[in-house]
Amino acid sequence: MIRIVIAEDHQVVREGLKMFLDIQPDIEVVGEATNGKEAVTLVREKKPDVLLLDLIMSEMDGLEVLRIVNKEMPDVAVLVLTSALDDRMVIPAVRAGAAGYVLKTVSSSELIEAVRNVAEGKPVLHPEITRMLMREVREGPGFIGGESFTQRELEVLSLIAHHMTNKEIAKELGISEKTVKTHVSNILSKLGVSSRAEAARYAKEQGLG
Repeated sequence: MIRIVIAEDHQVVREGLKMFLDIQPDIEVVGEATNGKEAVTLVREKKPDVLLLDLIMSEMDGLEVLRIVNKEMPDVAVLVLTSALDDRMVIPAVRAGAAGYVLKTVSSSELIEAVRNVAEGKPVLHPEITRMLMREVREGPGFIGGESFTQRELEVLSLIAHHMTNKEIAKELGISEKTVKTHVSNILSKLGVSSRAEAARYAKEQGLG
């Protein structure tokens, strides 16, 4: 029997998933979470085989839930079920240890097959997500959001994500504060954002924070 916890903040979607999954002869829904914090608590308590997780959650986002579950309970297979098809969310989710990533547009039979596969340790990825990962490999880790970043820019971006000031970054990297300002300016321009806070959020989504 495959034991599942569903983490989905939309009640209609959650109830529909539970109803559908519970009628499968080899699947049992052992818990339902309405937000990220509940999801972590339920997984700790129920120790399911599979966590069916939406990435866009209140209280704690799905990526953070995924990181915690993968770190504390690596035997739980996390199957991401979401409407989000954005490389700023997809790539970090895969990096964070998602066993599978499927879209809410999948058919019921495809969803059941995905649940069974991740429970058996078989990875499941939507074809479009596979293409994203192939592009990531082809273009390299310095390629984010359509722009290529130097290794130094990635280092500065990571430190921005840790809320370090330009002065602190300069000391950490052994470069001048003026050079840091130049790197920060280039990073904001490449990301198409206007503030360090936006850059920090983006970096964390990319797994750099």
